[in-house]
Amino acid sequence: MDTILQIEGLSKKINGQLLLNNIEMKISTPGIYGIVGRNGSGKSLLFKTIAGLLVPTEGKIKVFDQYLEKGAFPKSFGAVLDTGGFLPHYSGFQNLKLLSSIKNLITEKEIREVLDFVGLRSAGNKKVRNYSLGMKQRLSIAQAIMEKPKLLILDEALNGLDEAGVDFFRKVFLDLKNKGTTILLASHNREDIELLCDEIYKMDNGVLKMSS
Repeated sequence: MDTILQIEGLSKKINGQLLLNNIEMKISTPGIYGIVGRNGSGKSLLFKTIAGLLVPTEGKIKVFDQYLEKGAFPKSFGAVLDTGGFLPHYSGFQNLKLLSSIKNLITEKEIREVLDFVGLRSAGNKKVRNYSLGMKQRLSIAQAIMEKPKLLILDEALNGLDEAGVDFFRKVFLDLKNKGTTILLASHNREDIELLCDEIYKMDNGVLKMSS
């Protein structure tokens, strides 16, 4: 079976401190894979390394049968890593258009459609600096899914959303899984993990283990 994600002996040191410790992980079947752990356990660091934003100190990462070279990004990939990456003086639409210009896979019409889909139809032309936390989170999800990636990384993607928004996006993520998207999900909300995940891993002090 083709590899979706394979992590081989991944370690990461920052300022001499070992923050990810010999991580091994292999995913060959589409699904939702949860990663739980306290703040500072290494979840976000692992996600940023898989996303190609950080270079491993040791080890390799393979995404869709291709090893990530230094400075490379995975193919067919989307991520919600934080809500601070948008240009505040640009509108939501302008931010997504700028990001979409990197790969040129989608049209302006499709950008408008994804904004409508995530509940930002009326806010798409509003400057991001005027967005609430929940609106920024919806915009983050929009940029993550707008190019229909096969691998999706969600780091606390439902933070800041109201109850209706949480329920809506849980259904969105399950629908994406059913259509063949593989999702890595980190959440402090136990209900998110229990309702969404097919398998659960635990991160503790930079060590990743299958949860019992």
